[in-house]
Amino acid sequence: MTGPSASTTSEPRTPVRFALIGTGWRSEFFARLARQAPDAFTVTGVLSRRPDRAAEVARAWGVPTAGSEEELLAAGPDFVVPCVPWGEMGPTTRRLAEAGVRVLAETPPAADLEGLRALWDAVGGTGLVQVAEQYLLMPQHAARMAAVREGVIGDVTSVQVSSTHLYHAVSMIRGFLGVGRGPVEVRAQSFTSPLANPLSPAGWSGSDEPEDLETVLATLDFGGQRTGLYDFTDNQWWNPLRARRIVVRGTRGEIVDEKVTRLVDAFTPVTSSLVRRQAGIDLDLEGVDLQHVSLDGRVLWRNPFRGSRMSEDDLAVAMLLAATGAWARGEGPAPYPLEEACEDHQVSLAILESARTGSPVTTTREAWSS
Repeated sequence: MTGPSASTTSEPRTPVRFALIGTGWRSEFFARLARQAPDAFTVTGVLSRRPDRAAEVARAWGVPTAGSEEELLAAGPDFVVPCVPWGEMGPTTRRLAEAGVRVLAETPPAADLEGLRALWDAVGGTGLVQVAEQYLLMPQHAARMAAVREGVIGDVTSVQVSSTHLYHAVSMIRGFLGVGRGPVEVRAQSFTSPLANPLSPAGWSGSDEPEDLETVLATLDFGGQRTGLYDFTDNQWWNPLRARRIVVRGTRGEIVDEKVTRLVDAFTPVTSSLVRRQAGIDLDLEGVDLQHVSLDGRVLWRNPFRGSRMSEDDLAVAMLLAATGAWARGEGPAPYPLEEACEDHQVSLAILESARTGSPVTTTREAWSS
């Protein structure tokens, strides 16, 4: 089954040690998680080839820095996270893996299909590359996945995602469906319509004037009576005027956002809710923290970083870091190996191609498909 492992075990007994290449916002994101959960993570070093920037990072982030990859690796990290531009991700990952270093690459691992093929040809056989895909580890999705794996709604037949874009959404669709790697028929269209867009990564714009934004709709036929529906509007991650929705349909029921409907016998459909236990509300003085998600009194997901006050996205990335550390030490399965990331991005590229041309696109069987 594709997708990150949704383990809900406690924090690692000894801190996961990882190094970072790059000093941009993504590197800072990983360094911040280590500060929030110091018992779980240690940043062994951050590579910056500019001495002035290295000094700034060491002071602001509270981490050691290195001026070369050799110096970075000398600290003995369990794995390295390259936080570099798209065009550099493939070559950097290849260089590290060819040197025998375990890597947690950013998404996507290469920009285009040729880049994916070249990267796989170079390092696919090493088994040293994982990819930082965290969406299925977000608490609500992890709880949904636990319900799916328990067979609550029977065998999953279709998944609809309107939440995040391209390879992230494809990883969710494939993960809930439990499909392998192989040809997928994609039919996509794009539409433009006006929508106010008041919030972006740059902050609130101060404008409520509608602007033309693109929506891409795509159907994904994986064969075997299993399908996906992709629905994404520009800036949907940030725009508060567009909700995030997920539907997972099975042979005995469905999950629609937080509602779980299933057939318990031939005459009895029932509906329950995924319930969050959120500390820090009203007179709860435990501090703001998501503690667990339950269904009918059974805990499906439990926060392994209680007390860290992480956001849900932070929790997902922290769980991925912990799983990657366990894999690197030979203590756990591969959380999201390179072949799964290549497959998900290949399908996402087909969505873009089909939307551009207005014609169906069927993905090819590649070396990572076996």
